[in-house]
Amino acid sequence: MNAEPADQIRLLDVQALDTRLTQLAHKRKNLPEHEEITRLEADLAQQRDLLVAAQTEESDTAREQTKAEQDVDQVRQRAARDQKRLDSGAVTNPKDLESLQSEIASLAKRQGDLEDVVLEVMERRESAQERAAELTERVDSVGVKAGAATTRRDEALAEIDREAESVRRERETIAGVVPGELLKLYDKIREREGGVGAAKLYQRRCEGCRLELNITELNDVREAPADTVVRCENCRRILVRTPESGL
Repeated sequence: MNAEPADQIRLLDVQALDTRLTQLAHKRKNLPEHEEITRLEADLAQQRDLLVAAQTEESDTAREQTKAEQDVDQVRQRAARDQKRLDSGAVTNPKDLESLQSEIASLAKRQGDLEDVVLEVMERRESAQERAAELTERVDSVGVKAGAATTRRDEALAEIDREAESVRRERETIAGVVPGELLKLYDKIREREGGVGAAKLYQRRCEGCRLELNITELNDVREAPADTVVRCENCRRILVRTPESGL
């Protein structure tokens, strides 16, 4: 294939722009904020689950406390009625009197046991409330951090996208004046060779594969007409000759 030396050199400009687009795509994909947001969102989800568990426990213990207090109140009311009967003197039969006194004593013990239950439930409820309050603060804190990281990520992505769009426009302008067949060959090689389709011959070395040409290869390049599109024998990329090629 033949192409004007100036058009071949333009390929290096196109290659530089393509390389920059590849770098920007890599940068876009590997922004540190991506990993940070993933970590924070996982932490946020975990803290929210813990918060729901604490709130559920607080709600359950609240109902348990209400039930326990109702039980205490029922026993207290029954004991009060029995005590009122005892104090009224209405019960005179020794056996009935003994039975009533025994029941009052039993109710007093029952009331004490139930009051202990109320205290135990209240402690668990208070602990759940404190835990819920602590987790609410954590959720808010992690949420703020996740929001800030998302903002930074979005700003970084927008900046990358703006630069990429500018590079694509410049690439389109330069590639537009490169002969179609030459550009087609370049694109084909670039796709096959990891994003590099054209490389400068610099100081007798191919900048594509970083290997120095042997004497035979150098002589072939020297003898090739200026408009001949030469290829590197090692990597098969288009080898662009410049005044710095060392020929």
